[in-house]
Amino acid sequence: MFEHRREPLLPLGAFLLRQVTFAALAVGIVLGSLGLGMLGYHALEGLSWLDAFLNASMILGGMGPVNELHSAAGKLFAGCYALYSGVVFLASVGLLFAPMLHRLLHHLHQKGEGPGPTSERPR
Repeated sequence: MFEHRREPLLPLGAFLLRQVTFAALAVGIVLGSLGLGMLGYHALEGLSWLDAFLNASMILGGMGPVNELHSAAGKLFAGCYALYSGVVFLASVGLLFAPMLHRLLHHLHQKGEGPGPTSERPR
């Protein structure tokens, strides 16, 4: 998916397309996770869709739940969803920064190429 270190740097237009693709993938994962959280809160705690959205988005954003949870199933879901949300956060940040970091490292690697140090010392 990424160019090899011996290949030339990707043109800017192709890089931007790659960046948009990775960002869309990250947004899709976050929106899917938000939908999963909303469904869980709605089904297990009986929250309205708006309250379920609020709780799911707050946990997904790292803030914590808003409404008090009453059932054991709802509490177990909230705990598992919070752990899952931490992984989703890290994965989505990784997806957003992977193309940029790869381009930077590729650029620096190409700048570093050239004649290596010689074994002879100048006299």
